[in-house]
This record gives sequence, structure tokens and C-alpha cells, in this order.
Amino acid sequence: MRHFLTLKDFSKEEILEIIDIGLEIKKNLVSKIYNQELKNQTLGMIFEKSSTRTRVSFEVGMFQLGGHALFLSNRDIHLGRGEPVKDTARVISSMCDMVMIRTFEHSKIEEFAAYSKVPVINGLTDSYHPVQLLADYMTLVEHGVEKNIVAAYVGDGNNMTHSWMILAAKLGFELRVATPSGYEVDAKILEEALAFAKESGAVIKIMNDPKEAIKGATVVTTDTWVSMGQEEEKEERLKVFKGFMVDDEMMSLAKDGAKFLHCLPAYRGYEVSESVFEKHSEIIFNEAENRLHAQKGLMVWLSRHR
Repeated sequence: MRHFLTLKDFSKEEILEIIDIGLEIKKNLVSKIYNQELKNQTLGMIFEKSSTRTRVSFEVGMFQLGGHALFLSNRDIHLGRGEPVKDTARVISSMCDMVMIRTFEHSKIEEFAAYSKVPVINGLTDSYHPVQLLADYMTLVEHGVEKNIVAAYVGDGNNMTHSWMILAAKLGFELRVATPSGYEVDAKILEEALAFAKESGAVIKIMNDPKEAIKGATVVTTDTWVSMGQEEEKEERLKVFKGFMVDDEMMSLAKDGAKFLHCLPAYRGYEVSESVFEKHSEIIFNEAENRLHAQKGLMVWLSRHR
């Protein structure tokens, strides 16, 4: 049995296999061919952090695969009222075929997986957002830019940045990360990514100059500067991140035809300008839709490897 907690636990071949399954399911969906591979199976969805794309994509995805998704907020189950994580894991995994968790501390999902009898999927933690990176890479494949990627991540050294580092390290492409001083990526995660990069030939560069990162890039991406739980830091963060907004001037430094990605929600005028967002809106919303298809590919893959 396999869990999907981070991309660190998956080989390049396995990541690409998941993407291929998702693309095939998406292709069939256009022809109204529904893959019912998870018929009569149930996905338990535990949400300690709210979300638009994560809930809709997993719930619709499970339905399209013939199964059922069960929404569980921390207000609805004893996990939010003092029950140990390991006890909740043993109970829910005895009744569901798969569990998706969207929470804060990454250690919580690791503990849940350790006691779960079924595959556990990371729908987001403070450290990683691996399902989003499956959708991001699927989008690049669809747009024909998955080869010779030079990606630039501009913004906070957060869960998205960490996941981009692991994806680059596993697949072997170049990633440049530009963050303000004091908001760099987690040192331990960077060390792990660099170890994987030695094996794959990936190049990972960490810097504080967004223009240097974007120069000649084929893919540019960013994320909100104020994540859930950081609302009290908003005013300070807006001052620190001044100069890190991806606008037309910034994008002009990238390679001609460079793609811009955003995991959403996007705050125009902060991490991205209205102009850049709208110019690249087609690929951004294709990226959002691909959360559905990439996650279906993931759930089918996990079901096959139980």
C-alpha cells in the first residue's frame, strides 16, 4: 500500500505514470467515457483548512470514478475535539477505502498515515502541496512545455515552493526560487531536494532577486503572500514582498512564450498584476481544472497499488 504525502516518496516514472493516467481519464471524459475503476469505493475527506478547488475536485473526481466522497470538517468529527490522531485514523480507515486530509502541521498527516489501513492523500499541509504540483505538471504537458523546463518561482518560501523543489528534483529540470530575505524555503527540505537533484541532474537555485530568477525562464509561477493562518502578518508581509509582484515588466524578462501558472486563489495587485493574470488566464484555469483530472489519476494509481 502506498500513501501520497509528498512527491519525495515517488520516482520520476511513478509521477509520470500518475499524470498519464489522469490525462487518459480526461481524454475519455471528453468522449463521455467514464472510468468506473473506483466503483462503490469511498473517499473520506478531512478538512481542517477550507478550500474551493480541493473539495470540489476530490468530490467530483470520486463521483466520476464511480465512488463516493464524504466531507468531514474538524467541526464534524472528534479529531477537532481532542481525539488522538491515531485513533481517528484507525476508525476512519476501517470504514473508507481512501482518505484525503487538508490540514496544518505535516506531522499530523504523517501520524494519520502511520495508523491508517488505507491510502492517505495530502490535500495540503503547511509544508507541502503535492496534488497541486501534479496538476501543474499535467498542465505543462498539455501545453507542450514539459521538456527543457526552466521554472521560476517568485514569492514566499512556502508549501508550494517546497513542492516545486521536490518536483524539479525528481523530474530533473531547472528551478529558480526567489524569495525576500527572511522568507526563504525550509533548509531541511531544500537539503532533501538537492540530494534528489544530484540523482536526476536537476538544477535548483535559491536567490532573493525575482528578476534574476525570471530571466530566460520558460515557466513562471507564484502564490499568495499571505497563506491561511498568517492573516495577522498581512501588513508586514505586504511591505516585505514589495517588488515581488509578477507584472508585465517582470514577465518580459522570461523567454518568449513563457507560461505563467498560479495555484489560486490569486490576489491581483499583490503577487500578480491584473494584466499578467488575464493574459494567462486560459492556462491558469486549465491548471485549476486539472486538479480534478490529476487527482483522479492519483486515486486510480493508489487503488491499483494497494
